[in-house]
Amino acid sequence: MVEPTSEAARVVGERIRMRRQALAINQDRLAALASIHTTNLGKIERGRANPSLHTMLRIAGALEMEPAELLAGLTAAELPEGLVSSV
Repeated sequence: MVEPTSEAARVVGERIRMRRQALAINQDRLAALASIHTTNLGKIERGRANPSLHTMLRIAGALEMEPAELLAGLTAAELPEGLVSSV
């Protein structure tokens, strides 16, 4: 099994999946509502894709939630090593 790209990506994907399931819609329907490809949505839900801001906004809108809910509580600590600046 392929690992998520980061803990942050895993958490965001899990939040998307949980909300989608709570709304009782399948991946195909959510992808259509968010105007993204089903394959891409699957990768996002598994934490294997790093969605753009526009994609995150479309997904959140399709899930009838605030985009901030998808990122709540996440920090740079959940990013892979090498992506965190030591400023």
